[in-house]
Amino acid sequence: MRFDLTSLNIFLAVAEEKSLTRASKRAHLAVSAISKRIAELEHRVGAPLFTRFARGVELTPAGQSMLTYTRQVFETLQLMEQELGDYSSGIKGQVRLHATTSALAQFLPTSIETFTALYPGIKFDIEERVGAAIVRAVSDGRADLGVFASRTPASDLETIPYRSDELALAVAADHALADREIVRFSEVTRYEFIASHAESALYALTTQEAAKLNLSLKVRIRVSSFDCMCQLVAGRLGVAVLPRHVINIYAQSIPIVGLRLDEPWAKRDLQIGMRDFATLPATAKAFVEHLRVPDM
Repeated sequence: MRFDLTSLNIFLAVAEEKSLTRASKRAHLAVSAISKRIAELEHRVGAPLFTRFARGVELTPAGQSMLTYTRQVFETLQLMEQELGDYSSGIKGQVRLHATTSALAQFLPTSIETFTALYPGIKFDIEERVGAAIVRAVSDGRADLGVFASRTPASDLETIPYRSDELALAVAADHALADREIVRFSEVTRYEFIASHAESALYALTTQEAAKLNLSLKVRIRVSSFDCMCQLVAGRLGVAVLPRHVINIYAQSIPIVGLRLDEPWAKRDLQIGMRDFATLPATAKAFVEHLRVPDM
């Protein structure tokens, strides 16, 4: 089944204007020409795309489906035109990256900084997401690359190792545990927790580990950013499990300290996920190769 862009553009005009007459003015064509194109599309599809009324038209279920895909076609063409235009002006394109808060807070800023120093013309479109959402975005093509915890299920993606981090316990500087250097997770579950959002890999990990001990976290507050978690810990509203690097950064300006967690799961691995390295745009391939190399 083949479709030409002119016919799809006319279909889009009729669908959005809900009128052959208004679509004809928008497309600068006679109403008869518009009607003929729609009839040809309906013949090709094998089903009516519009229901005709005296004062206009409405999409049929087939028409609704076709509208969704037609818009995707023109959005893709627009992105292609934009990126190819970037090539002609000496810019090499764009990388669409979705990543966890942990990766964005610790490692990716340095990786992106050193990469853009080598390729100053490359643009980045970065979104902060939880692990499962990142996998979905990469799988359905909304992101070129994802960076997420290795524990996150991603069987449909090609993955490679990125970096490792260490989780620690953040407590207020005057907390009863603040003088300790190391604690077991079982010791701290009696305290109220400041937890990350329910879909995050960090929340899933801590609740799973508590369940293995036949315990449950006493979640007092759940927030979506490391900044808020640290501020709430400093306000003596609870303790939190966070990457040690993040705790160390905030400890320079607010009264919190980080305690080492004496648990094997406190060491975490992050990975880069993609649908297929071989089919990635050249810009994304170059960034993946750059991420393979540890930052100096």
